[in-house]
Amino acid sequence: MKKVVLKRKISTRIANGHPWIFANEINLMDDEIEPGEIADVFSHDERFIGKGYVNPLSRIPVRLLTRDKHAQINAGFFHDAILQAWNYRKKLGYTENCRLVFGEADALPQLIIDKFNDYFVIQTLALGIDRWKQEIVEALEKIFNPKGIYERNDVPIRELEGLEQRKGFLSPPFDTRIPIVENDLKFIVDIEKGQKTGYFLDQQDNRRAIMHIVKDADVLGAFCYTGTFEIHAAHYGAKHVLGLDISAPAIEHARENATLNNLKNISFQCVNAFDALKEWSKEGKKWDVVMLDPPSFTKTRDNIQKAISGYKEINLRGMKLVKPGGFLVTSSCTNLIQPDLFYEIIEMAAKDARRSLRQVVFQAQSPDHPIIRGLENTNYLKFLIVQVC
Repeated sequence: MKKVVLKRKISTRIANGHPWIFANEINLMDDEIEPGEIADVFSHDERFIGKGYVNPLSRIPVRLLTRDKHAQINAGFFHDAILQAWNYRKKLGYTENCRLVFGEADALPQLIIDKFNDYFVIQTLALGIDRWKQEIVEALEKIFNPKGIYERNDVPIRELEGLEQRKGFLSPPFDTRIPIVENDLKFIVDIEKGQKTGYFLDQQDNRRAIMHIVKDADVLGAFCYTGTFEIHAAHYGAKHVLGLDISAPAIEHARENATLNNLKNISFQCVNAFDALKEWSKEGKKWDVVMLDPPSFTKTRDNIQKAISGYKEINLRGMKLVKPGGFLVTSSCTNLIQPDLFYEIIEMAAKDARRSLRQVVFQAQSPDHPIIRGLENTNYLKFLIVQVC
C-alpha cells in the first residue's frame, strides 16, 4: 500500500472526522503514487489515520474513504457502502425517490447517486472515485436490479481533477424522461437535460411545508425551474399561482408538469426573475405568498460578499411584494452561506424593507441528504418561511 504522511501541525478537522486532506497538511507522499490510487495515511508520528484515494494534481490531494486499518478498498467495499446507504434511506422512509449516496455524508467522497424509482443517476466528481465507477455500477445492479443507470458527469468541477466532462448511459439505453410521484403529485424528471441529476430531491419535504399558507392565496414563485413548488402550491388550494424562470425549456417543462396534474389555477412566464421582482415592487404589486428559490450564488469564498449582497437584494424585493400578514418562502443552496448567516441576511433585508418578520419554518434539506456536523458542504440548503408584517 502506498503511503502519505501528514505534518505535525494539521487541522483538527482531520482528527474530528473530516475526510479532506489539503496539500499544506502533507509532509511526505510516496513518489510512485499514481493519481487515483489508494494510500494509507499516517500522522507525523506514524499513527494510522485512514485510507483514501490520492490525486497529487488536485487542490484536495487526499480524500479518506475509511478509518478502519483492516478495510480493503475493493468492489466489495463499495457494494457494502452503497448497501449501508440504502438501508439508512429505507429506515427513514425514502425509498421511491431519494439521494441514495450523498458523498462525504455517506463516507464516499465526491460520489452522488440519485434514485428515481427504478432508475439511477451517478456523478463521480473526483478522479479517485471515478476510478471505481464500474464497481459502483455493478453494486447498483446487484442491489437493485435497476431499469437504467445514467451518468451526469457534465460538471466543470471534474476538470479540476484532470477529468473530462461527460454524460451518457451506464446501462442499456432507456427513455431518460422518467415519471415520478412526489407528495401525491406527478412530475417528469429529465435526467439527460435537466439541471444536475435532473431534479432537486433535497426540497421534497420542504415543498410540503407550504401546504397551509398557500390555501386560497395568490402566490408568486420566482426561479421556479420546472415548477415543483408552484405545482405543490396549486395542488394545496392556492387561488392562483404564477411561476417565473428565465429558461424557456424549464418553463415548458413546468407547464407540462402542471398539465400532468390537471391544474388550472397556475401559469408560468419566461422572464428574468431578478428584473421582474424589481419592476413589480416599484409598481406596488402584491401577493399573499412569494416564493424564492434562486440558484447558488457562489462556489468560492472569493465571491462570498457578492453572494450575501445578491441574497439580500432578492429577498428585499420579495418582501416588498408580500401583502402585510402574508408569507415569504425563501431558500439558499449556497453551502458557503451557513444557516446563521442566511438568517442575518434575511433580517438585513427586512430592516431595509421596513417589514417585521415572524418565523414559521427554518430547516435544511430532506434527511436523505444527511448533515454531518463539521462537514460544511453537507449543511448547504436553507429553507425559511416567515410571515411578513
